[in-house]
Amino acid sequence: CRGSRSSGGGEGSLDRLLPSINTSLSPRKRTTSQCKSEPPLLRTSKRTIYTAGRPPWYNEHGTQSKEAFVIGLCGGSASGKTTVARKIIEALDVPWVVLLSMDSFYKVLTAEQQLQAANNDYNFDHPDAFDFSLLVHTLRKLKQGKSVKIPVYDFTTHGRQKEWKTVYGASVIIFEGIMLFADKELLKLLDMKIFVDTDSDIRLVRRLRRDITERGRDIEGVIKQYNKFVKPAFEQYIEPTMRLADIVVPRGGGNMVAIDLIVQHVHSQLEERKLRWDMAALASAHQAQPLPQTLSVLESTPQVRGMHTIIRNKETSRDEFIFYSKRLMRLLIERALSFLPSQVHVVQTPQGEDYEGRTFHGKRITGVSILRAGETMEPALRAVCKDVRIGKILIQTNQDTGEPELHYLRLPKDISEDHVILTDCTVSTGAAAMMAIRVLLDHDAQEDKILLVSLLMAEMGVHSVAYAFPQVKIITTAVDKKVNDLFHIIPGIGNFGDRYFGTDAPPDWSDDDMDEPSC
Repeated sequence: CRGSRSSGGGEGSLDRLLPSINTSLSPRKRTTSQCKSEPPLLRTSKRTIYTAGRPPWYNEHGTQSKEAFVIGLCGGSASGKTTVARKIIEALDVPWVVLLSMDSFYKVLTAEQQLQAANNDYNFDHPDAFDFSLLVHTLRKLKQGKSVKIPVYDFTTHGRQKEWKTVYGASVIIFEGIMLFADKELLKLLDMKIFVDTDSDIRLVRRLRRDITERGRDIEGVIKQYNKFVKPAFEQYIEPTMRLADIVVPRGGGNMVAIDLIVQHVHSQLEERKLRWDMAALASAHQAQPLPQTLSVLESTPQVRGMHTIIRNKETSRDEFIFYSKRLMRLLIERALSFLPSQVHVVQTPQGEDYEGRTFHGKRITGVSILRAGETMEPALRAVCKDVRIGKILIQTNQDTGEPELHYLRLPKDISEDHVILTDCTVSTGAAAMMAIRVLLDHDAQEDKILLVSLLMAEMGVHSVAYAFPQVKIITTAVDKKVNDLFHIIPGIGNFGDRYFGTDAPPDWSDDDMDEPSC
């Protein structure tokens, strides 16, 4: 591994792309990041569960408190950038790392360019071949913790596939590409810049093997393209950008000394920016404050009070607990639906008379349950919303840090215009609910279109959610005043999931703690 070095060749052609460089400057400070492409998984016949959770990436205000740490990997074609990236991911051993390639961001070719590409006469190794505006927009959004859609490029047809890939939840982003350092705006988003320097003969051999076996090209076409476009482009556009690198890695993925140094630096950056949740401070922050106006509590009628008496009673059998919980859930969901927008709608009755009624005024309703207890409310939601779409989020409490962690996520496509009903049976501190709402916002859901629906909440949880997300409507059947030192709701209902599913609670369970869903 060696420090970045400058190169004199071809710099005139880079003036419009590259920023000026002051070699006397000390190394710049780097920000953090978050990300992951293939997290540790536990696959079952019905579910895929992340075995390593994502800790909070936002503060008590609900806003992002740390950005993803972006590593840029540049180098010539077939220099081993992807191999280096995978070695870094393996050595980092942290959850939620995203690996992106510039290959996904080739421009859509015109009919004339398609013909040129088929004859190996189109230059894919020129800055103009890449959609830098989409690339910068995508990386900036992903670095901010948002969900993004990545185009999938087909090297056989030289075009983008119809289906784009959704990427979300990064702690570290590793972005690799031949022109990664060839754009000023893109460079600003990179926290660490690495150039992979590999001998040109080795790169040519690798390119021949890859293009012939993986991309269906013939050897004459590959050599023609290499001599006409690849080699000149490397000398003119890629090699000169080596001077912009923080680290140059000779010999690619085989250079474990360089990779170890990179990994040590990234670990130190992530540790510096680690968010620590102070649950005690969260608990005391809103003491003696009036309950927020965004809260709606189901009227405590004798029927509602009676059902609470049954499900709160520790002597209640499991069958009765489930029966009366379901009754209460149905009432709660009906109450929540009354907060959805509606408009006047006139229909004609069988008697031929007009009736002025109401109808839902919105695009769609989506239900999202916080596993596992929140999943018990899905039947009630489906019973009253015929075509509702359902998503699921698994959040568990880390017993070492006390923080909520995101383990599993499955949301319907495009919820940006939907009214989202987020369900969880109990909310004590609000930590899991806050994380779930943040996930929804990262997927472009609108805060004022989210309804948090819970059977039982503690005042602390109500205040925490309302403080972080003041536009979210909160609907519950009851609010208990206290949370004890273990963050259990007092008087509470016990561990709802264990009582409902008939499982045993661990001795240190928390009302916000979500166990692995049954399969």
